Amino acid sequence: MSLPLEGLSAIVTGAGRGLGRAEALVLAGLGASVVVNDFGQPGRDGSGAASAGPAEEVAAEIRAAGGTAVAHRGDVADREQAGELVALAISAFGKLDVLVNNAGILRDRMIFSMSEEEWDTVIRVHLKGHFNTTHFAAVHWRERSKAAGGPVYGRIVNTSSEAFLAGSAGQPNYAAAKGGIVGLTTSTAMALGKYGVTANAICPRARTRMTEDVFAGFAEPSGPGEMDALAPEHVSPLVGYLASPAAGRINGQLLVVHGGMVAVMERPRVAAKFDTSKEAFSYEELDDVLSGYFGGRPEGESFGAAEVLGLKRG
Repeated sequence: MSLPLEGLSAIVTGAGRGLGRAEALVLAGLGASVVVNDFGQPGRDGSGAASAGPAEEVAAEIRAAGGTAVAHRGDVADREQAGELVALAISAFGKLDVLVNNAGILRDRMIFSMSEEEWDTVIRVHLKGHFNTTHFAAVHWRERSKAAGGPVYGRIVNTSSEAFLAGSAGQPNYAAAKGGIVGLTTSTAMALGKYGVTANAICPRARTRMTEDVFAGFAEPSGPGEMDALAPEHVSPLVGYLASPAAGRINGQLLVVHGGMVAVMERPRVAAKFDTSKEAFSYEELDDVLSGYFGGRPEGESFGAAEVLGLKRG
């Protein structure tokens, strides 16, 4: 019996540790050949011993388990390096089938305290990084589709966040980047669908090195063998599924995943519509219709969906 991703190749960015590592291991376990990308460089581990770097360590872990993997040490937010990453997958495995964009950083600060560098860095790594790899993968799939005279196999799984959905007050840069990634995902889904490519986004909640401060107050496993509700391994199976042929009809969707739960988010809908009784709205007419409408809504309610933060299994 063949594995779901047998014969397919995948890229996972930011896969040297945490969520990306778990995703790379799942894809490899499902049969994919994987390019493990991480910006981390060779150096020394905690004991002082020489380290090949996180990307090569995960690739070696996959190979030791009988899988196929190569490492790429590069910054996906750098256009040239992102192009080299996609080219590596094509040269190593003949083609690219799956792109998982996971690489990211945090620079948390309230909007009134945030520096320009903190804003630019997060937008660059998350949003530009997602765009760069998606661009080069899209070029590859479009060219393959034209050569084949029809659709080809392509899957994109992007990483958004509940910070975008709920409006995280201390993460204006991160929330904006993750919201932008959702827009990038839906646009890409529309553009590449005719070539056989799907693009979806997930909002994972996982305890990793990047989020250890964010989730410091969340309960950790209390007994031996108990799985952390915020373990990356709760998220990675969904990535494996979205990368598979079974998910071919899922396109342009946003899913929240953590702790043994997957929630499919509904697209925005029009809550109310007002038409002017004249040629154009006046201030007075807008005051009448909009102040009346919002005066009847719950105080503090916004477009942000804070209730998403309360989702849990069961």
